[in-house]
Amino acid sequence: MSVVTRFAPSPTGRLHVGNIRAALHNWLHARQQGGRFLLRLDDTDAERSTEAFADAIRADLAWLGLEPDETVRQSDRGALYEARFQALRAAGRVYPAYESAQELEVKRRIAAGRGLPPVYDRAALRLEEADHARLAAEGVRPHWRFRLDHAAPIAWHDLIRGEQRLDPALLSDPVIRRADGSWLYLLPSAIDDVDMGVTHVVRGEDHVTNTGLQLQMFAALGAEPPAFAHEALLVGAEGKLSKRLGALGCDAFRAEGIEPLALLALLARLGTSDPVEPVATAEALLHGFDFARFGRAPARFDPEELRALNTRILHRLHFEDVADRLPPGVDADAWHAIRPNIATLAEVADWAAVIDGPIAAPPPAEADRAFLATAARVAEGIEWDADPWPALTTLLKDETGRKGRALFLPLRLALTGRDHGPDMAALLPLIGRDRALARLRAG
Repeated sequence: MSVVTRFAPSPTGRLHVGNIRAALHNWLHARQQGGRFLLRLDDTDAERSTEAFADAIRADLAWLGLEPDETVRQSDRGALYEARFQALRAAGRVYPAYESAQELEVKRRIAAGRGLPPVYDRAALRLEEADHARLAAEGVRPHWRFRLDHAAPIAWHDLIRGEQRLDPALLSDPVIRRADGSWLYLLPSAIDDVDMGVTHVVRGEDHVTNTGLQLQMFAALGAEPPAFAHEALLVGAEGKLSKRLGALGCDAFRAEGIEPLALLALLARLGTSDPVEPVATAEALLHGFDFARFGRAPARFDPEELRALNTRILHRLHFEDVADRLPPGVDADAWHAIRPNIATLAEVADWAAVIDGPIAAPPPAEADRAFLATAARVAEGIEWDADPWPALTTLLKDETGRKGRALFLPLRLALTGRDHGPDMAALLPLIGRDRALARLRAG
């Protein structure tokens, strides 16, 4: 059986970190098994779904490198939903109901007051034909519920949570279609999973009850259900997924300078006991990916851990990996000199400016003025085509007797304007003879 996974966001907003994690794990499982990864835009909510959000979702997945093998939109599949709906209606598995939201809330409060679960009482099933005719004459349009089978428990083996069991008698018959004819999530999703040949669904544990409801829908449709893996939800440092953290999306990560690989490497391992490690490619994450490694405890997302991982990954990237994103004039030698001193790629521009100048070096200490004049004289006579930094510092040490910080810090400040940074042995050849002499003489 060929593995088919799907990522099914609603284009009603931007992807956030939890969505990204679900997309990644579906992509990883499909690629690891040599299968297909599908993008399904669940855009049945016509009022809230926008083309701008759909475009943003596709762009975010492309930035992450999680390109789908196929993209479909639920808004294009209405005829299929209608046909399956009518078949379920003929089989007695869907039925019209007329209660308003206010009436349902009153029923829930009464049930709670009696210590009963807030389960729909199926009052609509007791209506006679005359009742339906009267309501239609009054202009009351029904919404539609899926009728659950209470004969046996709903049971399945979850790839992460293990054996799962729900009592359908403790669940309300879910509303699947609104009075205006528009669809809610549950039934179209199940119909699509069947029609698209989806074999595995990876999503958050907040969908466990939905899975129980959909398993009965698969059975009513005469189809085998996919395998399900329900992941523990992400939490922040404060113990829950804060609104700030929940709002973090690809646009925010891009603005901060986070590399896609850093985000993928972290989210691939969160929730497992496997170490989070830097990788060179997303494909490297396929090794060892296994739902059995995921626990049921909440997975903690720490932005500081992401930033640290981002730095480690940047320090491993080759010039070819980033050449098209570097400032003009930054070649392989400059990249290798600058790379160990950056936390985000945007910082390359700062160090490129240090190389090309001009720089704003602080005024030297009085005791260093003569030393820098000596340094300029010595620098003028060294061989710049070889290794100018060790040649310069060796001659200065011999001539002035300076060593350690007293030798190196005044030179670094005069040559770069900073008291820290890339290895001067790599940086000085990039600065070059003329700029170096001008900066030393300016001191």
